[in-house]
Amino acid sequence: MGKRKIVVKKSVADSIAEIAWYIESKGMVATAENFSDSVYDFLQQLSDQRKVYRPCQEPERSSLGFKCINFKKYTVVLIESESELTICEFIPSKLIWW
Repeated sequence: MGKRKIVVKKSVADSIAEIAWYIESKGMVATAENFSDSVYDFLQQLSDQRKVYRPCQEPERSSLGFKCINFKKYTVVLIESESELTICEFIPSKLIWW
């Protein structure tokens, strides 16, 4: 089974950290750590070369060639190539308008 390289942009890492910090600020330290771990585990699972992801439903992101994948209440926006996945955005799904 082939694996693609996963590139996570700094803005994505910052978004994940902000969400985890918010969860932690509510007094749920273990939950915040589990959230971060589950997000990064999910991103690692995307590296399978046999999978091809669908374009975003939002016309603006779709026209730019972005692919979207849902993770719980969040959307992962990425650029896909044969050898690499570049994770560009990690945003709440309700912030996507189309």
